Amino acid sequence: MPELTIKKRRPIWYNLSPVNLPIPGLVSIFHRISGLLLVLGMVWLLFLLDMSLRSEPGFHDSREYFTHPVSKLGLLILLWSFLHHFVAGIRYLLLDIHVGIELVNARRSGFAVFAISLVATVIFGTKIW
Repeated sequence: MPELTIKKRRPIWYNLSPVNLPIPGLVSIFHRISGLLLVLGMVWLLFLLDMSLRSEPGFHDSREYFTHPVSKLGLLILLWSFLHHFVAGIRYLLLDIHVGIELVNARRSGFAVFAISLVATVIFGTKIW
């Protein structure tokens, strides 16, 4: 009986650090984060679209809004989230039909998702900046 009370008093520590996750786990977490960013970004972009369609001064204001570096950074983040979500979604569709489910191929495809999304963000981001 004393052993049970000792175990209950012992503090429980869960290591939830994503650093210890394998690459497919990181892809999964970033897939969820990018989906959330896309939903929030859609609200922001719809607001700007509404502002630009209301009147001619609103159009010029929204056009000037995109010249600021902070809004360009926001667009880059949205661009990355779209590209990452798209590429990871293709990876998950392939996993659903049992392509690349072996451990080595799953790790390679996880690295490929990050590499493709970052390279494509740099390529398309140069057009934004």
